[in-house]
Amino acid sequence: MTDLALADAISQAELVRARAASATELAQAAIERVQRIDPALNFLVEPLFEQALVAARDIDRSGRLAGPLAGAPMLVKDHLATIAGVRHTEGSRFLRDHVATSDSELVRRYRRAGLCLVGTASTPEFALLSTTEPELYGPTRNPWDTALSPGGSSGASAAAVAAGVVPVAHGNDSGGSLRIPASCCGVFGLKPTRARNSLAPYGDVGGIWVEHVITRSVRDSAAVLDATCGPAVGDPYAAPGHAASYLARTESDPPALRVRFSVDPPAGGDVAAECATAVRRAAELCAGLGHDVAEAAPEHDWAAAEAAFLDVYAASCAAWLDGWSARLGREPAADEVEPFTRALAQAGRRLSAPALLGAMARLQQAGRATGRFFEHADVLLTPTLAELPPPLGYFDPPPAPGDPLEVLARDARFTPFTWVANATGQPAASLPLHWTGEGLPVGVMASTRAGGEGTLLAFAAQLERACPWAARRPPVDAAATAA
Repeated sequence: MTDLALADAISQAELVRARAASATELAQAAIERVQRIDPALNFLVEPLFEQALVAARDIDRSGRLAGPLAGAPMLVKDHLATIAGVRHTEGSRFLRDHVATSDSELVRRYRRAGLCLVGTASTPEFALLSTTEPELYGPTRNPWDTALSPGGSSGASAAAVAAGVVPVAHGNDSGGSLRIPASCCGVFGLKPTRARNSLAPYGDVGGIWVEHVITRSVRDSAAVLDATCGPAVGDPYAAPGHAASYLARTESDPPALRVRFSVDPPAGGDVAAECATAVRRAAELCAGLGHDVAEAAPEHDWAAAEAAFLDVYAASCAAWLDGWSARLGREPAADEVEPFTRALAQAGRRLSAPALLGAMARLQQAGRATGRFFEHADVLLTPTLAELPPPLGYFDPPPAPGDPLEVLARDARFTPFTWVANATGQPAASLPLHWTGEGLPVGVMASTRAGGEGTLLAFAAQLERACPWAARRPPVDAAATAA
């Protein structure tokens, strides 16, 4: 059973279908890994061990093994997705005692797929930063170097997957929060097309939030998307039509694609040499696989689009905090919200309604520019991040009377590529295709046209076969430290 730390979710579920292991054994093994590895990484918020065992025993008794994921364990990020009867804090002291009363739509779909939820994973407060260091729970650490950030805001999910604790962990993404930690932790993170997965029961949060998972294998991400995609009743809009099976798309190579690449941040800025090298090597790999490769990027006033995106981001923060205040029936006390969150919400409240609508219109213009680019290209490769994983504390706000929003500028320099897909709605994924000489992972981001997850997953799976990453193991590794 120690080999389970190396197995992806599909492989673990295959053991259950073949009666080589029970779902209960998979859950027990995952629980043991959580208990053993969490002290080193600090990814866990709420253990759901008994819930997971009950679900696993039900699978074993009923033989409910339909689908490729039944019996596989997973973590759920402590943001957006809610689990009935489980404390849901979003990394904030304001919500430290809040208990969810119902499963969100996404969690219901996880359960229908037979995934066993073994715990919830940490997040920065309200998932606002590109690291996972909430004051409420303390920092999550990167399994490749525990002095470094795992990224954010789904950094705890990425750290647990990279360390082999679980094969799949839920996350969400409003400016890169699936792809940033995937790059920092050397795993695969797909941000689907806007509205591919329902946000029910929430609204669309400014149109920039999406839900999905972080995985080690591309096929696991595809299988989960098969299980969760599609609108819920009453959703305001739906994503474009999708493949009959995303998993099936990963099983064969795509036809020759028009692959374009760029190492220049759309709105300007510097890029670390290793991040640029990762993209250039990926482009060479694609050319060797028969793709048509050239250097190009969408043309647009990206500086204006980035400013508009930050306006929408700030307004979304204010709306989210106000929504929680309404649900809880009170405003947060001064010490219940972190300085950066409070400052960002205040910036959002200063934005007028016409200014917000203007910002959203500018993001729609950026989406049209991206759409025109993908009329003549199939995939765009860029760095996922402009820098290597930073040390823990890098995103700490300056002490008073410093401006907490200085952190936002620091974050923007770190993530000048990822926000574009949230602004425009198209799918994008971080692939762990490069490592530094010191052994740190460096992600390469691949994006495609809206609705093109099938193409993107087929392309990512081809690169995974050509340049496998699963055998690379971090120093904090559940497989290497089995009792």
